Amino acid sequence: MDATDKSKQPVRVNIFNQTYTVVTSGDPNDTLQVAHEVDELMSSIARRAGNLDSTRTAVLACLHLADRLRTIENQFSALRESVDLKTRTITDLLNQVIPED
Repeated sequence: MDATDKSKQPVRVNIFNQTYTVVTSGDPNDTLQVAHEVDELMSSIARRAGNLDSTRTAVLACLHLADRLRTIENQFSALRESVDLKTRTITDLLNQVIPED
């Protein structure tokens, strides 16, 4: 067993009335929180959509989460471009007032 295996630990979570044991190398509370959020999302979808089986509910939850991820990735990309532009502007201004040796 290497050093990374020592930090992994099993965590029991309950999602949509099913219990799963997942292995985490991070904080078990983070895993529990993520599982709770997924459970709430699936329960919300099931309440709104009516008579869906668990597979369809899970697929809709995945689509929802994938859409959220894509939105956040796009926002992050736009933010990075903005920071890069501001960094270049500040660098140009500094180069104008501070002579290079």
